[in-house]
Amino acid sequence: MNLLVAAGWTALLTRSVKSERRDLFSRAEGKHEMSELSVIADYGDLCGECPVWDGAGSLFWTDIAGRRFYRYHQSSGRHEIVREGLQINGFRLNRPNGFVITNAGGVWLWDGAGTVRLITEEVDGSKLQLNDCIADPVGRLYAGTCFYDPNAEYDMGKLIRVDTDGKAAIVDEGFHMANGLGFSPDCSILYFTDSGARCIYAYDYQIKTGEIGNRRVVVQVPDTEGLPDGMTVDSEGFIWSAQWYGSCVVRYDPEGSIEQRISIPAKQTSAIAFGGDDLADIFITSAAKSESLPIMPPGYDAEAGYFGGRLYHLNLGIKGKPEYRSAISVAA
Repeated sequence: MNLLVAAGWTALLTRSVKSERRDLFSRAEGKHEMSELSVIADYGDLCGECPVWDGAGSLFWTDIAGRRFYRYHQSSGRHEIVREGLQINGFRLNRPNGFVITNAGGVWLWDGAGTVRLITEEVDGSKLQLNDCIADPVGRLYAGTCFYDPNAEYDMGKLIRVDTDGKAAIVDEGFHMANGLGFSPDCSILYFTDSGARCIYAYDYQIKTGEIGNRRVVVQVPDTEGLPDGMTVDSEGFIWSAQWYGSCVVRYDPEGSIEQRISIPAKQTSAIAFGGDDLADIFITSAAKSESLPIMPPGYDAEAGYFGGRLYHLNLGIKGKPEYRSAISVAA
């Protein structure tokens, strides 16, 4: 906790918007569509992740490995570093203000300036070494622990729920590499990605209690493709998944069939979010630091090519849905 609170203060860095045009091949019932992909920020993020639209004209995202947290102002095209030195693996805007963040040390409240407070670092004796997270309509937080180690035996991860009073509970377990989460438009389904198992799970979800059940695989990604990483769900209930090692974002129907595959010029495409005034803008993060793992697809070259580091923008006329804010508070 002390290391996090003492970490680097707010820094501002504004750069001119860069643009990159690229033809995208979309597969949707055999149709070919052309769209424009643009680069809206290029900080060379080592591990850009977790883009979140705030509903008020700005997008936030994080560089996990680079320990930087950013904000993009869509109306002006400006972007800035909000904070450096703080590890943010996942986050959500918190009601009434500030953020809830997840990282290797647990779950934290951050006021958006200098104060970071630990909410919890373990549950039932299990360390909360957390990756991505999501808030539900009530303001609870869901996040997955990750202990994946390609060179040794490792503990399997758990799916955690943090209630609005800050108390944490294990709601499921048995995961290799916990990653992106999402809710169906009617909030009857919670989706959860296990990158190590190359799948996206679906759970029946109860808004009133926060309980989940009936886990099943809705998407199983073949070994020949990239790993499913960050994800979101659009207003039609279709699942969008960024493919690390796959240079693409894939749109699946609610039954898990591929509806569209969108090429991205970054080998480590990491996460996706909808934003903009009508929630039809798509923001995609990527990662510059090459990660060579035994679960890479056959023939993947972890030494050559452009891996990522940019924040991309795309608009296909498909609308997303607002992301919920957490509402976690704990006594001082």
